[in-house]
Formats: sequence, C-alpha cells, structure tokens
Amino acid sequence: MSVHVPTSAVLQKLLSEAPPGHVSVGWIMERLEERSFGLLMFMLAVIALVPGLSTFIGVLFAVPAYQMIVARRSPALPKIATARRLPTPQFVRAVDRIAPLLRRAETLIRPRWPQSFRTTKRMVGIAILLLGLTLVLPVPFGHILPAFVIMIVALAYLEEDGVVLWLGLALALVSLSLSAAAGWGAVAGVKWLDRL
Repeated sequence: MSVHVPTSAVLQKLLSEAPPGHVSVGWIMERLEERSFGLLMFMLAVIALVPGLSTFIGVLFAVPAYQMIVARRSPALPKIATARRLPTPQFVRAVDRIAPLLRRAETLIRPRWPQSFRTTKRMVGIAILLLGLTLVLPVPFGHILPAFVIMIVALAYLEEDGVVLWLGLALALVSLSLSAAAGWGAVAGVKWLDRL
C-alpha cells in the first residue's frame, strides 16, 4: 500500500522544479503522475485566480470535464493547451498564496467514502464543465468563487475524501445559482436600459 503524499508537498516539489522563465500546462501535466484529474483541476483553478487568465482557463476546463463525463481514467490535453505558458514568478506567487491554506485544509481532509469517487465521476465532470463556463463570464471578480469551488472538489480527489467531495458539489450548486442570478440580473438591466 502506497503512502499518501499531501497535496501541499506535491505543489512544493513543483515549485522547486519550476524553470526560471515560464511554466507551461504541459510541464505541469508531465509531473502529475497518479494525481491526474485532481491535481490538474487544482492547478488550473489556481491559475484561474490570476487576473486575465480565467477566461482561457475556463475554456480549458472543458477538456478534463468532458473526459470525466466519459469516464476516462486520466486526463489528456491538446497541444495548443499544453503549450500555454505562465511566467514562473506569477505561478510561484499563486501557489504561495494557496499553500498555507492548503496545509491547514489537509489537517481536516483525509481519505473517506472512497466509493463516492466511482459513483459521482460523471456528475463531477458536469459540475466542473458548468463552473468552467462561469469562469468565462465577464463579471468582475466572478472567477473567484467558481475557482474556489473547483479547488475544493480537486482537493477531495487529491486527498480521497468523499465527504469533502459532496460538500464541493453542494458549493458548486450555490456558485452556479449565483452565476445564473448574476446573468439574469445583467440581462434584465440591459432590457431596462433599452426601455429608457
């Protein structure tokens, strides 16, 4: 039986190996090993917090989401996506902001309800797909909550915690409801301005 390595330790190893100029999505994927969907979703969500990148990342989430829906064992991204680069200093800053919270979360998140991952994989894929679409919406700070929810779902996969997975799915429903309300409010506002 393999020893479970905390996600914070995996991220710290990524930072120590990061090249000085840029990191690419492909570079991150090469180092995922067995973490596959969980670490990919987590790292994409971290990158989505960087201003200006959430739209691209939101579209990119469609790839692993679809692969979860069709029950692939591990994700694969197109070359145009794996070649996308992020300046290493920005990548380091983003991970440094998340790492302390992640270490605290790991004191609570632990392997529980492993059957949840087998029965909900397609459901999780649909939730990630919809959350990714909300990252594309041009709403100020509208990318923060969906990215945070994706991180929670990803952490559940990384730490094999079915309880946190169900919590993440509940928060996904809240996030999607808020995004729908914001979209409806924007459309109603435009119609109201047209009547003036």
